[in-house]
Amino acid sequence: MAILYALVARGSVVLAEYSATSTNASAIARQILEKIPGNNDSNASYSQDRYIFHVKRTDGLTVLCMADEVAGRRIPFAFLEEIHQRFVRTYGRAVLSAQAYAMNDEFSRVLSQQIEYYSSDPNADRINRLKGEMSQVRNVMIENIDKVLERGDRLELLVDKTANMQGNTFRFRKQARRFRSTVWWRNVKLTVALIFLLLVIIYVILAFVCHGLTLPTCLK
Repeated sequence: MAILYALVARGSVVLAEYSATSTNASAIARQILEKIPGNNDSNASYSQDRYIFHVKRTDGLTVLCMADEVAGRRIPFAFLEEIHQRFVRTYGRAVLSAQAYAMNDEFSRVLSQQIEYYSSDPNADRINRLKGEMSQVRNVMIENIDKVLERGDRLELLVDKTANMQGNTFRFRKQARRFRSTVWWRNVKLTVALIFLLLVIIYVILAFVCHGLTLPTCLK
C-alpha cells in the first residue's frame, strides 16, 4: 500500500484515525500535531526513514497521512484534500466542538476505503492529474521528522512488514510458477530423450540378434 495511516484532528485532538497495518505511526503523528508551527493553513511533509508524513491544515482542521516515499506527493495530498472535503461535508460545524475520537467509529471506515482507493486504484492518480488541484504541493518542503520533534535520539518508525511482503510474495509465487514450468519442460525433454535412446538401443540389440540368427542360413 502507498498510504498506510491517516487521521483527522482539530489542533492536537484526534477525531478519527485508521491504520492499514501494525505501526507506531499514531504516536509519531500526535507528536507532529503538537509541533506543527502556527495556526495558518499549510501543507507540509516530514520524512522518517523511507516513509513520509504528509500534513494538510485548513480552517483549523488537520488531515495527516503516512505514505511510502515511492508514492510521491501528488497522490497523498490528493487523498488529504478528499478526506478534508468529506469530513467537513459530513460533520459541518460539529468538528469545532467534538470530543476526541467522536467521529472515529463512522469515519474510520471512510479513511479505510479511501486509503485502499488511493493506494491501489490507478484511476485515483489519473483523476487528480486531470483536476490539477494539487499543483501547490510542488513547493512543499520535506523536513526530517527528528528535527521537527526536536529530539536528540532517533525516533524509529516501526511498520509491520506484512503489507510490504505482500508484493514480494506475489512476485515470489510468479517466479516459482515460472521455475516449476521450466523444470517440468526440462523433465519432459529429458524423458523423451531417454525413451528415444532406449528405443535406439533396443533396435541395435534386435538388429544384432536377428543378424546372428540369419548368419548360418547365409553360410549354407
